[in-house]
Amino acid sequence: MENGINVLSLFDGMSCGQIALEKAGIKVNKYYASEIKEEGVNTTLENYGGTEEIGDVIKINGNNFKDIQLLMGGSPCQDLSIAMKNRTGLEGIKSKLFFEYLRILQEVKPKYFLLENVGRMSRENKDIISEMVGCEPIRINSQLVSAQLRDRFYWTNIPNIKQPEDKHIVLNGILENGWSDREKARCLLESESRPLTTPVKMFHRYYSTGFTTVIFKNEQQYIDCKNHYDANFKRMSAKDIDNFKGDLSVYNGLRYLNQNELEKLQTIPLGYTKSLNRNNAAGLLGDGWTVDVIAHILKNLPQEWKIEI
Repeated sequence: MENGINVLSLFDGMSCGQIALEKAGIKVNKYYASEIKEEGVNTTLENYGGTEEIGDVIKINGNNFKDIQLLMGGSPCQDLSIAMKNRTGLEGIKSKLFFEYLRILQEVKPKYFLLENVGRMSRENKDIISEMVGCEPIRINSQLVSAQLRDRFYWTNIPNIKQPEDKHIVLNGILENGWSDREKARCLLESESRPLTTPVKMFHRYYSTGFTTVIFKNEQQYIDCKNHYDANFKRMSAKDIDNFKGDLSVYNGLRYLNQNELEKLQTIPLGYTKSLNRNNAAGLLGDGWTVDVIAHILKNLPQEWKIEI
């Protein structure tokens, strides 16, 4: 090892792990990133040009990476999350990629590892993962360090990990304009890249299901929208709402979180996704990590890898 730590990051996305290492003051010698999404690879290379992109996790032979001190990654959670109606767990098409992480962990044998996945998974799947990686996870909600609800398990052999200190960051405090009735934004998901287009449908999904985060012009607009919805659309489907012939102007001006606000929720540097449009950035951010949680964990790596200031 020369002048820092060697890292292999699986399911790297746009390299939130690399941002976290920087925030934690860890000097990186080599950073290998496994990612298949073009937007993620390009965004990483625009911000960290020295990254060695190595492609699809399925094609990686861990025996070729014996100089790695830290293996990290967040395997796909879609089949594990309780939010999915027909979740298939670790045998699901996407979430079974956990076994690729496990295979590479066993091949590489790094000194330290970090694995992230959704907090709201079944006890059975949690116990299977814990047994296979050899430790119990710590459960951290990003609400402690950001204005976003994001409940996640973190399995790691990095020692002495505790809950982060609550920074008491609220959603209204990070908005560039407008108002929210919520203290914290809903968890960012990859689906943020596919926003609904009509204001009344935006409110319907937000108000009737609790999913997504909608920003109002002010508190009075929220009250007016709520009263109008309760009077006209209660217990109706989105399809039924399409047939409404009355005035819908009360919903005009509702918006989703903009790109800067999405970056703030994931605690990444403002402008990190500047080469992408809002929706593509939202998809990457929804798939990514809350950087300040990862930095909180990584700061407990050995002092020998810390940058001297």
